[in-house]
Amino acid sequence: MERRTFLRGAVVGSSAAAFGGTLMRGAVYAAPAQPGTGPYGALLAPDANGIALPGGFTSRVIARSGQTVAGTSYTWHSAPDGGACFADGTGWIYVSNSEVNPNGGASAVRFNSSGNVTGAYRILSGTRQNCAGGSTPWNSWLSCEEVSLGYVYETDPRGVESAVRRAAMGRFKHEAAAADPVRKVVYLTEDETNGCFYRFIPATWGDLSAGTLQVLVAGTAASGSFTWANVPDPDGSPTTTRSQVSGAKKFNGGEGCHYADDTVWFTTKGDNRVWRLDLAAGTYALAYDDSLVSGSAPLTGVDNITGSSSGDLYVAEDGGNMEICLITPADVVSPFLRVSGQSGSEITGPAFSPDGTRLYFSSQRGTSGSSSGGITYEVRGPFRS
Repeated sequence: MERRTFLRGAVVGSSAAAFGGTLMRGAVYAAPAQPGTGPYGALLAPDANGIALPGGFTSRVIARSGQTVAGTSYTWHSAPDGGACFADGTGWIYVSNSEVNPNGGASAVRFNSSGNVTGAYRILSGTRQNCAGGSTPWNSWLSCEEVSLGYVYETDPRGVESAVRRAAMGRFKHEAAAADPVRKVVYLTEDETNGCFYRFIPATWGDLSAGTLQVLVAGTAASGSFTWANVPDPDGSPTTTRSQVSGAKKFNGGEGCHYADDTVWFTTKGDNRVWRLDLAAGTYALAYDDSLVSGSAPLTGVDNITGSSSGDLYVAEDGGNMEICLITPADVVSPFLRVSGQSGSEITGPAFSPDGTRLYFSSQRGTSGSSSGGITYEVRGPFRS
């Protein structure tokens, strides 16, 4: 499916490339971040939904796994995971993966300009353990399978066009994706203890049906310079993609990925790190490492990541204190919210509405600790721009 197919009849806005904070301005980030007071102050007591937020912020439940989304006839999927927002006329759409195997896939919730739910529906079915992914500048959602020899599927957030498997983007345990419209590539993380960091160069920007898969090559240090090398066999069989290129840098459990302003950030859960690639300079360094903070580390179990227009990064925890933590351009890390009473879960899918006033995320297993107990939330408040 080509770019024009996804755009045909779409009512998405031209600001789509900004979803998740890709218009971050002036973010410098002299890593690694250290604990401090966040821009919104301390967390208050948990609200009626069990979420502790700074003053001025409120939460509401959008959907629960196995239950009908309010105002619709659609039953929300189990184990909600990675997500993104897309403009839709005067409203928007929030897309969410389902990390179950088999029959994972992805669903979407549509909102009007007032933020009221006006619809919910399936956009991908019949796939396996869809974990994270990423949005594209042409308004499609890349849903990634977190299984050995997994695929990336390109989907239509509106649910009009059929999803398409993008085999050229490689077969491995995919986690997240982040599009770079400047270099016209898509970055990809791999959830293995000795995984790699990749980029896919489409033969034609806007069409992911063909292209070149490359892997990041660098030394073993936590900072330095990097280059890219072609992966000879993106199919990953009989030799896995991470084992095909000598000198490919290994990362301990690749998770979330976010691009903005000539920089790509990605997380590794095995060592609780946030990495930063300066794409213009060709260097990499740590934006956060819980073993390098002074005092108690506020962010552990690093997982999904997104950003806001202010330059703030929002990092969700898989475990830890069930928090979304914020890393500012001034290299200060602090809790932004905390979910109580759900220690058997993880926070997934953080994504901002197109106007930046609402943050969506899920507790994958909710209070039950089961994939059938997922809860998807919205937080509103005075997010800085």
